[in-house]
Amino acid sequence: MMSKRLFYSLAALLMLAPAAHAKDWSFAVFLDKQNIGTHTFSLTQNRLQSRADFKVKVLFINAYRYQHQADEVWQGQCLQQLVAHTEENKVITEVAGRLQEGQFVVEKNQRPQALPACVMTFAYWNPEILKQSRLLNPQNAEYLDVAMTDQGMKNIEVKGNTVAAHQYQLLGSLAGKVKLKITLWYDQQQDWVALESITPEGYKIVYKLI
Repeated sequence: MMSKRLFYSLAALLMLAPAAHAKDWSFAVFLDKQNIGTHTFSLTQNRLQSRADFKVKVLFINAYRYQHQADEVWQGQCLQQLVAHTEENKVITEVAGRLQEGQFVVEKNQRPQALPACVMTFAYWNPEILKQSRLLNPQNAEYLDVAMTDQGMKNIEVKGNTVAAHQYQLLGSLAGKVKLKITLWYDQQQDWVALESITPEGYKIVYKLI
């Protein structure tokens, strides 16, 4: 049986789209004002690796633990392959998907669903997500309706410097219920520089580049 690593290597070699330059994003993640961990993204050719590790402490006790890793293979703006593993307070979720027979078939804990051939995840590093009407959440395989609002240029702090950045709000909904509320910022070169999200409980999650 072909190993996952070998499959990814072969898939990358067979991509028809021009290879993207290698790029990395590393964020410190805050829950309100508490630093809870990091989330890193590494894009090499057409493969993205996402790694998140969060710990929330209350009175010096670990109250919440979240670990997430996802590996994605892309062809142009279309997802070809996805493998994701998430541990949230010891609850494990496995998501896997691949393009086959004109559909992107994605499974959550081995329960499959068939999506259109060209889908995108919440690939914040790619501003093309702002043009989509639906996006796939790689953590739980939910295929969400999304609505984007352009909120204009804002001055924000990035690595200690004031930067003029374009601000967008993304709402992700399922069956009419808002599941994700995310604000994104891109600098004048269209590079992703910051993120904020409001949890269903009303907490603010902030991503700051490091």
